[in-house]
Amino acid sequence: MNKDAVLEAAKKAKEAGSTRFCMGAAWRETIGRKTNFNQILEYVKEIRGMGMEVCCTLGMIEKQQAEELKKAGLTAYNHNLDTSREYYPNIITTRSYDDRLQTLQHVREAGISICSGGIIGLGEAEEDRVGLLHTLATLPAHPESVPINALVAVKGTPLGDQKPVEIWEMIRMIATARIVMPKAMVRLSAGRVRFSMPEQALCFLAGANSIFAGEKLLTTANNDFDADQAMFKILGLIPKAPSFGDEEAPAPADTERSEQAASM
Repeated sequence: MNKDAVLEAAKKAKEAGSTRFCMGAAWRETIGRKTNFNQILEYVKEIRGMGMEVCCTLGMIEKQQAEELKKAGLTAYNHNLDTSREYYPNIITTRSYDDRLQTLQHVREAGISICSGGIIGLGEAEEDRVGLLHTLATLPAHPESVPINALVAVKGTPLGDQKPVEIWEMIRMIATARIVMPKAMVRLSAGRVRFSMPEQALCFLAGANSIFAGEKLLTTANNDFDADQAMFKILGLIPKAPSFGDEEAPAPADTERSEQAASM
């Protein structure tokens, strides 16, 4: 997308009530993409100037790149672990689990908040879901944001025949994340388009206090803004204001700030 398209999307998101804008690129890593990376830095500066928090997901990054993103004003960096260390090789072969953890370390050391979670419905066992949450909860500091995604199976892909995630599986995952990472923003993410408003309400009651909004999440459909606004109004959920007061990423988990309002 060109600059105008990105900024227009950010403007629409803000008008719809979103407080954080996330930009994603389907890259394995940013090495060798200097021109693209410099464009991202400009986008970050522009969107911060609009009064929004800014998040990026660009694959693996080096320490210097994390520092450049921080200088540009990046609020958070998303880099999911996806599943447990044990099940991971069954799903991903382009980078190792330790590669992902290294990126999270670079992000944390640069003073950027970490957004890291996973996907359920990949064919993993319950022990793998526990393993994912255990890894996240035992990082040097809890992630500021923990997205919980439900796989949206796409025909013709290796996971195209996976059965849909049941709402109770989603609720249990969210509730467990809330217990082991009590101050994180637990984000109801991809796959929620399949869940009704009452089902999403149960997810909020279980501990979710944030959603990912937008027409699409990467390649999968998502709830539209109007439906989300109507749901928030019915459930009495109020989006929190953007936070720019503390420019440092959260220190150890027990000092992380707890947000009571839902975040878009």
